[in-house]
Amino acid sequence: MLKIAVLGCGRIGVMHAANVNAHPHAELAGVFDINSVAAENCGSAHGVRVFKSADEVFASPDVDAVLIATATSTHSDYIEAAVRAEKPVLCEKPIDLDLKRVELCKSRIGDTSLPIMLGFVRRFDPGHRAARQAFLDGEIGNLHQVVITSRDPGMAPDAYIEASGGIFRDMTIHDFDLARFMLGEEIETVSATGSRLVDPALMEKCNDYDTVVAVLVTKSGRQAVITNSREAAYGYDQRVELFGSKGMVVSENRRMNHVTKHVKDATNVSAPLLNFFIERYAEAFNAEIGHFVDVVENGALLEVGFEDGRLALILAEAAFKSIAEGRAVRIAEIARS
Repeated sequence: MLKIAVLGCGRIGVMHAANVNAHPHAELAGVFDINSVAAENCGSAHGVRVFKSADEVFASPDVDAVLIATATSTHSDYIEAAVRAEKPVLCEKPIDLDLKRVELCKSRIGDTSLPIMLGFVRRFDPGHRAARQAFLDGEIGNLHQVVITSRDPGMAPDAYIEASGGIFRDMTIHDFDLARFMLGEEIETVSATGSRLVDPALMEKCNDYDTVVAVLVTKSGRQAVITNSREAAYGYDQRVELFGSKGMVVSENRRMNHVTKHVKDATNVSAPLLNFFIERYAEAFNAEIGHFVDVVENGALLEVGFEDGRLALILAEAAFKSIAEGRAVRIAEIARS
C-alpha cells in the first residue's frame, strides 16, 4: 500500500483525499492545510492523521508520497521539499504562475529520478484517451487538426479570478497540455486573441480576458485550435475533436444521463451537461491516482511530469505575448527569454 499524504484540504484536496482512500493499492497517510478547520474536517472524515505543518509531512516516515493541492504559490516550494525528502509527488497544476520560478524549481530539483507528476487530469479522461488511441492506431490517417472546446459553466468568484494569473495560465493551461498530448509533436508557434465579453469590468481590472481562442502549429503544420469561455449558459462544455486524412474522432460532453426525448414540440432533447469539473472528470481523477500509484509502486512510465507543466506554462506566456503584440509567437522566443 502506497501511503500518500494530501497537502491542501480545499475542494480539490478533499476530492483527492477521498480518491486516495478509495484506491485498492493506496492509503491516505494524513492531511495538512493551513486552515486547521478544513484539515480537521478532512482528516476526521477519513479517520487519518492531521499534520501540524508541511514540514511534518515531509519528515514523516509514515508518508511514502505526497499529493500537493495547496495554493499555487506554494507548489514549487513543496515540490522542492518533497524531492529533498525523497518522496514522490503528484502536484496540481500549474507549477507556478511565474515561469522564472518554474525554471528555478527545475534547477533546484536537478535531474532527479524521483517521480514528479503534474495534475493535468484531462489526459486521463476515458473519452479523450480513446480519441487519441484511435489516431495512434491509424484510424483517422494522418492527423491534421485538433479542436479543443473548453467552456466553464460560469465565472469563478472575483477573488479567484484576480489571483488566477490570467485565463491562459489558469484555464487554458489544461488545454495547452491536452493539445500537446493529442498532437504528438511539439508546438512551434502560438497565435491568440482575447475578448472581454462575459464580465468586461472585471477583465479590464485584471488585464485579463474571459473569451479566448488560441491556434497552435507544429513544425509539420499540424494545428490545434482551442476555444475557451468563462461562462457557458448550458453547462460545462468539454469536447475534443481529432481530424485526419481518413476521418475524424470526437470525445463528446458528458451528461447526467444519455436518454434523449422525442415529443410533439421537440426532438432529440438530452439531459443537461455535467456542471462541475469534479463531476465531469470523476473517472479521470481516479485514473490519475491509479497512474501515480502504478508509477511509484510498479515503475510504470510516467505519462505527465514536471517538463509537461513547464511547457504548458511556456505556451500560456506565448499566448499572452501574441495578444499583446498582435502576432504569432514562436515558442523559442519564450523559452530563451
